[in-house]
Amino acid sequence: MPSSTSAVRSARTRAPGVPGPWQMFFQGFLKHPVMVGSIIPSSDRLIDKMLAPVDWAQCKLFVEYGPGVGTFCRPILERMAPDATLIAIDTNPDFIRYLDHIITDSRFVAVHGSAADVEQIVSDHGHAAADYVLSGLPFSTLPAGVGPAIAAGTHAVLRTGGAFLVYQFSPKVRDFIAPHFERIDHGMEWWNVPPAQLYWGWKDEA
Repeated sequence: MPSSTSAVRSARTRAPGVPGPWQMFFQGFLKHPVMVGSIIPSSDRLIDKMLAPVDWAQCKLFVEYGPGVGTFCRPILERMAPDATLIAIDTNPDFIRYLDHIITDSRFVAVHGSAADVEQIVSDHGHAAADYVLSGLPFSTLPAGVGPAIAAGTHAVLRTGGAFLVYQFSPKVRDFIAPHFERIDHGMEWWNVPPAQLYWGWKDEA
């Protein structure tokens, strides 16, 4: 259930010296190309298609890995219920500082850390499980062992009926999530640079 207009926060006015989102994204790519994975933020069509299966009325905790400059954060917050929470996890402290500056919504929590530690992060913020987890991390270029650890931790932190939403430019990401998610839906978004593979891994009852 989308939140009311009054519940959706507006962006804080950008202070002098604070880069714009495109400049910030480009700087992040240059400093951490293995972690950012793309030089261009996701398109609106990709965002809408990726978030379409989410049951917002049943979503109390949404987690995002690699939020970057908040391309997905705004659409998620606009759709979330007033009492829901969005936790965004990024290893890049520059992105975390930037998000903390531009997003003033009380439902938003930016965490400097690794997605592999999602269970601990969710617990530290007072939640037992996540309803949905979104990731645009480039699994195939992450350091050895990190991708499998993230996939395993994500499955563990999700409630039954929840889903792992993944957008990626390589279909190899399926190899990371398939060992943990038996039911995986797949789609494509061609109106994106580059075209993106979309996956929804559902945590069904055992």
